[in-house]
Amino acid sequence: MSSFFRGTLVLMGAVFLSKFFGFIYRMQFMRTAGEEAVGTYMTAYPAFIFFLALIQLGLPIGVAKIVAELHARGERARQSQVMRTSVVLSVAASIVLMPVFILLIPPLAGKLLGNPETSIVLYISLAALPVAMASGLIRGYFQGIARIEETAWSQILEQTVRIALISWLLPMIADPARPALTAGYAMAITGGAELATLAYLWIKYKQVKRRNPAAPKGGYPLRPLLSISLPSSGSRLFGSFTWFLEPIVFIWALGMAGVGVVAATSLYGVISGVLIPLLLFPAFIPNALSVVLVPAVSGAAALNDIRLLRERVHLSLRVSAITGSIAAAVFFLHGEELAVKLFHISDGAKYMLMLAPIFFFYYIQGPLHSILQAMQEAKAAMMNSIYGGIGKLAVMFILASQPGLQEAGAVMAIGFGVLVTSFLHIATLRKKREASAGFSMFFIPYLSFIITAAGRPLLIEEVPFGMLGDIVVTSGFLIILLFLFRYFRLSDLMMLRKLAKRF
Repeated sequence: MSSFFRGTLVLMGAVFLSKFFGFIYRMQFMRTAGEEAVGTYMTAYPAFIFFLALIQLGLPIGVAKIVAELHARGERARQSQVMRTSVVLSVAASIVLMPVFILLIPPLAGKLLGNPETSIVLYISLAALPVAMASGLIRGYFQGIARIEETAWSQILEQTVRIALISWLLPMIADPARPALTAGYAMAITGGAELATLAYLWIKYKQVKRRNPAAPKGGYPLRPLLSISLPSSGSRLFGSFTWFLEPIVFIWALGMAGVGVVAATSLYGVISGVLIPLLLFPAFIPNALSVVLVPAVSGAAALNDIRLLRERVHLSLRVSAITGSIAAAVFFLHGEELAVKLFHISDGAKYMLMLAPIFFFYYIQGPLHSILQAMQEAKAAMMNSIYGGIGKLAVMFILASQPGLQEAGAVMAIGFGVLVTSFLHIATLRKKREASAGFSMFFIPYLSFIITAAGRPLLIEEVPFGMLGDIVVTSGFLIILLFLFRYFRLSDLMMLRKLAKRF
């Protein structure tokens, strides 16, 4: 088994376990803290991610690329120089930006988010920034030397610690009378999990460093490091910025429609902390498959083998569409029941009916983005994501501020952003004649979802084993349709196995 494929399997397992543990964490958090505390946490968390993206300067990506180049050339002694320079830059960025963040928190919490108590969560999040930044640098180092296991185990460790603390510690210290303080405790738990992850990564880093030759004095030159890190941070920075704006626009728009800040905050927590993670739980399948399939697409493009390239593009998109259609059908028919039983939420679960049909396209969005990158369309893929983010915020403000729509308008806007980005990706790929892929590729799986959503409750009413039996029957119903339409083929499994052996 090749080291690449072994690493891919480890990564696939880690992505699944990380999502599963994150799912358990959200269940425990919602049950322990309540909707208002979760909403306060979720409105503050995008600001934490945006602050982190600013302070990191894209350095983890720069570290990964330069360390990989040095590793390939056998210059292992200089790898420590890269880390040394990155640490100095990170410390300098922290010294400059942390005071700015401290000054921004009161107006951000009071005026933009409409809840001054959110500042508790934001101030606590600042303490977690240096820890998360250091973890990111070490992860970049391990990616550079092609050691995926450390990154995988660190993700699992982080989620395990979070679950343990949220299940044992939070019930002891949570204050039902002060949801914002409970949300602050949850952010401190997030910081504690990051600290445990950093300790693990640091131990592993020291072990690897001891096996390398002694590093020369001084640091790595700034210019080549920044020339990689700064441009690469642009896409992530914009994505985190639009996410940072999302709860602000959400609360403002609902406020204009007459919804109170507390109600809007709780609803945002349910949508962003429960419904969307639940909808995206099965997405680890297309995301993990991309790890194997995208290098395959890149290889075929480099060889200028059009037949092979089309075969691999079609396979990756077909598998992703199959996963998306099954997820859409399951969540459309059973999503509300799942959300209520697993998370004990009192409101908002009904929006699964609106989101499930749209999030089919989210399942193909990631592979489409990766394929475009593999086919030298990285800039177009980034611009598509930007248009989708801007469109989502604009539509959210327009629709959610209407008294007749309110939260339904906000949910529509989230779906609109997914559709815009996905459709633009498909349109961009359609222009690549060598790929021979377009909108028609997704007609049959989406039609199968519609038939399942309409026909399965009419044809099969009573199912044994409760909700689990319902989900199994719904999935089986849709898979049978895909076989009948000749969209799902057993040869796909053989092709995946062949690609896995090759790559």
